[in-house]
Amino acid sequence: MLKRFLQWIKLKEKLHGNEKWPPPFVSERDLWWVSFGENVGSEMNGKSDLFSRPALILKKLSASFFLVAPTTSQKKEGTWYAHIIHENKDMYICLNQIRTMDFRRLSTRLGRVDGNDFKKVKKVFEKLYL
Repeated sequence: MLKRFLQWIKLKEKLHGNEKWPPPFVSERDLWWVSFGENVGSEMNGKSDLFSRPALILKKLSASFFLVAPTTSQKKEGTWYAHIIHENKDMYICLNQIRTMDFRRLSTRLGRVDGNDFKKVKKVFEKLYL
């Protein structure tokens, strides 16, 4: 599989130089397109020219820094995944791929996860990490 590291580095430089302030308003339970990049080994990669994929904001750490979990539409089972439904579509929150992200990696807000689904995600998170 051919990796796109050089393309990712160019986009990463562009994202880093984007000093738009203030950052967008972001809350826990939000779903955003996030530029995850081109990664190593079994780490999840982003897709498209923005190297992005939807991610769930798990925790707002500051106005510009967040704990996020990437999502996939491919069915995943096991203790690392939480299944939710957003806008009548199945989504799987990949809790084994949690990362902290700067606001400059966020591109578009997709919406907000239902409160009951977010509780389910938190319960899976607690079983996995606490």
